[in-house]
Amino acid sequence: MERDSSINRKAEEFLQVFKKGEEFTKELLRENERLRFRVAELEEALTRSADEARARLYEERIRQLEEELRSLRERFSQVEEENKDFAAKYLEVEEENNNLANLYVASYQLHSTLDFNEVLRIVLEIIINLIGAERFAIYLMEERTNELVAVAAEGLEVASIPRVRLGEGIVGKVAKEGESYFASSTDGTDDLLSPIVCIPLKIKEHVIGVIAIYSLLVQKRGFSNVDYELFNLLAGHAATAIFSSRLYTQSERKLTTLQSFLELLKEKPRR
Repeated sequence: MERDSSINRKAEEFLQVFKKGEEFTKELLRENERLRFRVAELEEALTRSADEARARLYEERIRQLEEELRSLRERFSQVEEENKDFAAKYLEVEEENNNLANLYVASYQLHSTLDFNEVLRIVLEIIINLIGAERFAIYLMEERTNELVAVAAEGLEVASIPRVRLGEGIVGKVAKEGESYFASSTDGTDDLLSPIVCIPLKIKEHVIGVIAIYSLLVQKRGFSNVDYELFNLLAGHAATAIFSSRLYTQSERKLTTLQSFLELLKEKPRR
C-alpha cells in the first residue's frame, strides 16, 4: 500500500511538473506570438517610416525642380526681353544709319552745284522726300526792302504768296529772331503767316530767309529725331548753299554783262 501510495505521489508530481511545463510552453508560445506581432508592427512602422522619408525626399526634390523650372522661366523671360531690346536697338541703329546716309546725301547734294535754281530744287526734294512736307515755301530776305519774298514752293503758287515784313506773323518773327518754330499740332493750316513749322536759314547769326511748312503728307504723323536733324541741316547747309549759289549766279550775270560791255568797247567803229 505504501509502495502504491509512493508511486501515486510521484505520478502526481510528474503530472504537476508536466502541467507546469505545458503552461510554460504555452506561455512561451504566447510570448513568441506577441514578439512576432511586435516585430511585424516594427517592420510595418519601419517600412512606413521609410516610405514617408522617401516621400519627403521626393517632395523636396520636386520642390527643387519646380524652383529650378521657375528660375529657368524667369531667365527665359529675361533673355526674351533682352532679345526684344536687342532687336529694337538693331532697328534703331539701322534706322539711324539710314538717316545718317540720307543726311550725308542731302548735304552732298546741297553743295554739289552753284546753280541757284538747282539748289532750290534740291532743297525742295529734301523737304518733300526726307521730311515729308506737302505744302511749304522757301522765303529769302530782300535786303533793300527788308521783306521776305517767296522764291520756291510746293503745293502753292509762288506768285500768289505775299511778301512778309520782318516781324510779321510767325514767318516774320522767325526771320527776325532767328529761332525755329514748331506748332503744338501738325495739322495743316491755310494761314501763310502761321505755318506749323518755320526754320530760319542762317549763316552764322545772319538770317537770309526761312522755310515755312504748312502741311505734311498723309503718311507723315509727326516729327522724329532725324527730322529735327534735317531741320538743323537745312538751317545751316541749305542757307550756305542758297546764299553761295545766289552770289555766284549774280556774279555770273554781272560778269556776262561786263564781258558784253567790253566786247562792245572793243568793236571798231564802222567807216
